[in-house]
Amino acid sequence: MDPNNLTKDLIVLNVLKKFNDRSLIGINKYNTTLDDNKLELKEWLQHLQEELMDACNYIEKIINEIN
Repeated sequence: MDPNNLTKDLIVLNVLKKFNDRSLIGINKYNTTLDDNKLELKEWLQHLQEELMDACNYIEKIINEIN
């Protein structure tokens, strides 16, 4: 990605910053990048499933707070 050719959309720039910050946290925590991580496909799917389960729990928490 060419930093000189970034969008002018502040919302998109905020999201890009969050992706970058999250990436740096992961690299520091696991000492590898996603690109360099050589997990098996099944392991990637397990990670995805766990993340989606967390998301469902967060949604349930918010729904309970609204009610």
